[in-house]
Amino acid sequence: MGYEASKTREIMTEDELKLFLGNGIDIGCGLDPIMPTARPFDMDDGDANEITKYVDTKYDYVFSSHCLEHMHNPKNAIKEWWKLVKTNGHLIFTVPDEDLYEQGYFPSLFNYDHKSTFTISKRSSWSDKSHNVLDLVHSLDNHKLIKIELQDLGYKRSSLYHSVYKRDTAYTLVNIARKFSSLFKAFGIRDNIYRGICHTLRLPIEQGHNNAQAQIFIIIKKIEN
Repeated sequence: MGYEASKTREIMTEDELKLFLGNGIDIGCGLDPIMPTARPFDMDDGDANEITKYVDTKYDYVFSSHCLEHMHNPKNAIKEWWKLVKTNGHLIFTVPDEDLYEQGYFPSLFNYDHKSTFTISKRSSWSDKSHNVLDLVHSLDNHKLIKIELQDLGYKRSSLYHSVYKRDTAYTLVNIARKFSSLFKAFGIRDNIYRGICHTLRLPIEQGHNNAQAQIFIIIKKIEN
């Protein structure tokens, strides 16, 4: 889900953008930091699962876009990230929504490194690796939840096919569709033909490639004891 931070920044309100004043760190930013002044932290800098082994500074804001799903234990990782937040500072992060992104299939058909799926809050999930984001938030000390929002700008729910096939069958069909897509592009045929094939076969499509959003957006403030 490339350049998700930029897509998120584009729809932030003025008040939300003001949270990125001061010193900040962007965990897992790759080539797309949330702000040019944010300290980047990625795999070359250390293990974000245990970030306090590598970073001993506290920040006005800690940001992470689509990194928590790559952590071995999201509950432990987010507590590590929380330690970097100053009092009255903010932890701001996004994760893919399991129903809009994974679409009922796990391991993920679109990103094989995803180790968990996320939902805002459910009693039960189709994913045995599911985490309720609200539970993660409430596990943090001295927190105040400022915002939690499902962001689906540009997402076409008419192209959402949830758990139509068994996972291995879906994996095989999606890879065949990808090969057809590459062939179409090589001959200059537009990608909407590929999407049409997926629609006909009721296959999930990673809509993030078309600038759609399929994520949960969270802002948490660290308050005094």
